Amino acid sequence: MLEQYRKHIDERAAEGVVPKPLDAEQTAALVELIKQPPAGEEAFLLDLLANRIPAGVDEAAYVKAGFLAAVAKGEVSSPILPTARATELLGTMLGGYNIAPLIDLLDNVEMAPIAAKALSHTLLIFDAFHDVQEKAEAGNVYAKQVIQSWSDAEWFTSKPEVPQKLTVTVFKVTGETNTDDLSPAPDAWSRPDIPLHAKAMLKMPREGITNAELQINELKQKGFPVAYVGDVVGTGSSRKSATNSVLWFMGDDIPYIPNKREGGVCIGGKIAPIFFNTMEDSGALPFECDVASMAMGDVIDIYPYDGVVKRHDNGEVLCKFELKTDVLLDEVRAGGRIPLIIGRGLTDRARKFLGLDASTVFKRAGDVAASTKGFTLAQKMVGKACGVAGIRPNTYCEPYMTTVGSQDTTGPMTRDELKDLACLGFSADLVLQSFCHTAAYPKPVDVTMHHSLPDFIMNRGGVSLRPGDGIIHSWLNRMLLPDTVGTGGDSHTRFPLGISFPAGSGLVAFAAATGVMPLDMPESVLVRFKGKMQPGITLRDMVNAIPYAALKRGLLTLDKKGKKNVFSGRILEIEGLPDLKVEQAFELSDASAERSAGGCTIRLNEAPIREYLLSNITLLQWMIAQGYGD
Repeated sequence: MLEQYRKHIDERAAEGVVPKPLDAEQTAALVELIKQPPAGEEAFLLDLLANRIPAGVDEAAYVKAGFLAAVAKGEVSSPILPTARATELLGTMLGGYNIAPLIDLLDNVEMAPIAAKALSHTLLIFDAFHDVQEKAEAGNVYAKQVIQSWSDAEWFTSKPEVPQKLTVTVFKVTGETNTDDLSPAPDAWSRPDIPLHAKAMLKMPREGITNAELQINELKQKGFPVAYVGDVVGTGSSRKSATNSVLWFMGDDIPYIPNKREGGVCIGGKIAPIFFNTMEDSGALPFECDVASMAMGDVIDIYPYDGVVKRHDNGEVLCKFELKTDVLLDEVRAGGRIPLIIGRGLTDRARKFLGLDASTVFKRAGDVAASTKGFTLAQKMVGKACGVAGIRPNTYCEPYMTTVGSQDTTGPMTRDELKDLACLGFSADLVLQSFCHTAAYPKPVDVTMHHSLPDFIMNRGGVSLRPGDGIIHSWLNRMLLPDTVGTGGDSHTRFPLGISFPAGSGLVAFAAATGVMPLDMPESVLVRFKGKMQPGITLRDMVNAIPYAALKRGLLTLDKKGKKNVFSGRILEIEGLPDLKVEQAFELSDASAERSAGGCTIRLNEAPIREYLLSNITLLQWMIAQGYGD
């Protein structure tokens, strides 16, 4: 195994990338070597064990956790791995297979202090909280320490605060950067392999960019982190792989987690909503401001608390900005929005058990001004998913996700994110996986994915389509329930019934695993059609009429400089077409993706919805009969 892996290291080095993490078979071989280490290989073996195996519920993590647990409990021994170090390493695996052994070790007199410290900084606890609670109630001192630590949010306060000043070097990309520039579709096969896929970022030469990787490495020689700066950033498809590529060059290594990075800074004159969210999820600091005065290679000082950017050498003010929300700095400190949400929930749960008030450690989203006005259709739908009458714009909420869709070009990344979340079962009502992009002309890596991904999804309670079944939207739409909320890993996941908020693979995985999704409720734009469809007018005419009307009113501009887009990040709420068939309504909602809208609703009468649902029931019964699962 060592010989093969060293050969792999050399092959990857020739490509200019780090080696892949160990798989389950390699990890099993590594375990045997650590039990009886060859002379001179001790340090290399321990480094592989600590740093080159994925965390969460990856198959290799299962092997690693089992071995470390056996060593920690004294069931297996190694001349180079003491029981204390094995227990420490269990605590670096995020969650999943390592949790039960760590909780067991709270009863081990020697290992309990180390296990307690490890659990105190572990967030992916989920239902295992009850096991720690039981031990605490039974008088276990270390279990009490763990719950006290969770209630004090030590997992958060032990991390450094975002500094008052960040000094970075500008990597400037002029004009509009869409996610296909950062994560090209022809290279989709390599997206799960983040270091390799990152080499395709900005591979097509453009103004000021000839070799992005080389230029970024040259900028790093100035001694500061590099920030991605662009006029318009992240438009187009909802690819977390685009964020992964940016952060691979500009983010920070995550201790003990191979081939992933977090953090970094992204500044845009305009940042597309989904790309902004995937940056948030990854622990980056994204914000919008006027970038006209920033050029490639400039060194700038960012003052995140004051909302100002200055030139590093002379203090000249380049722009002022406002953070999307004060919570953003907590997200950066926690390592991302998702860790913050999970950790905050764990702290709240521990404090409730201890009879304490809510923690004041975290910044909370501010209350929106009270209003006596009614709610829009979108606000009512999201409100229903949150158990209230409606949700006002700019309110933070976590609506229940009834429907979650995953397609194949991002599906392998969603699978990896689910493993990182230690997900062994879905909480969302419906999780649907498709194979619509790779079925016609599959590469060898796609064929492997076609065989492995369906079982992964179905074993967790999801539904998997089959290669050749067609586009995900035509299936997912047939499974929708009216007035519900969902998401999907494709920017065109735009429900004609209910409402969807498309997202990157990290947020899709979170929604599938937990059944909820974090949302800062967007504002809405009312799009009202009047009169009746005239002969010769098509749905495409109506789709085009929406941006045309905005252009005429000056609410949408084509020039990238000072770009206006009234739809960007907002919900299009379409009225005046109540008798459209639901399939026709999808053409309108689908086109909202091209407007960079955050979501879309279409107000329909009951008759077309009733007809659609009755037809869909027949389809679902056929799918169950064909063995798709229910």
